[in-house]
Amino acid sequence: MKHTYNITGMTCGNCKASVEKYLGIINNVTNVSVNLERGEAEVTMEKHIETKVLKDALPEKYTLSEKKEEKKEIPAVDFGEEFEKSKFQQLKPLFLIIFYITTAGILLNYKNWNWSSFMLDFMGLFYIVFSFFKMLDLKGFPDSFRMYDPLAKRVPIYAKIYPFIETALGLMFLMRFEITIALIITLVILGVTTIGVTKTLLDKKAIRCACLGTALKLPMTEATFIENTIMIVMAILMLTI
Repeated sequence: MKHTYNITGMTCGNCKASVEKYLGIINNVTNVSVNLERGEAEVTMEKHIETKVLKDALPEKYTLSEKKEEKKEIPAVDFGEEFEKSKFQQLKPLFLIIFYITTAGILLNYKNWNWSSFMLDFMGLFYIVFSFFKMLDLKGFPDSFRMYDPLAKRVPIYAKIYPFIETALGLMFLMRFEITIALIITLVILGVTTIGVTKTLLDKKAIRCACLGTALKLPMTEATFIENTIMIVMAILMLTI
């Protein structure tokens, strides 16, 4: 028999593998299939197993609940339209953050307008805000980041200190300290991340973006490219001006 359960607390492929592992070792469980995007686990069992037994088998960071049958009833809708709406809703937090950062950058420079000064303030605020979200879950962020960043995969400590690197870069831009070095570092770290993202997309892996940490669930494809493109373009412009 098969039962479907809702699983919360999963942020990356490692979480998916962990849930499958812990549920799979329960007696009478013959197969476990986890859908990371939906936050669901389909458990095949030889005989009925109480939900509490499944809950107790998982680490505390995961929450398991039985999915009610009525949720399987899907009304007749335009799936393409719903998918696009879902994408927009997922990216909405990112757009709002960029809007507020842009507004702050304009307000800081509107009296004596200077494009270079605006871009430095934008990049500084961008790093500070994004590092803040990563620091909300310093334990969970490295696992998500290592899923697609090549350097983080090879050097685990890099994933752990990355939020602090972003904070340092943000302060360097805002304080106008060693700007050229900060711009070069920006091109290097975001360039490495972009290479990893491209490879992940070509492999068609489903991974959430870690750019805003694990607090917000963003689709990696759009979110990471939007973030990286903005910062890389600005860094190049600043170095060539």
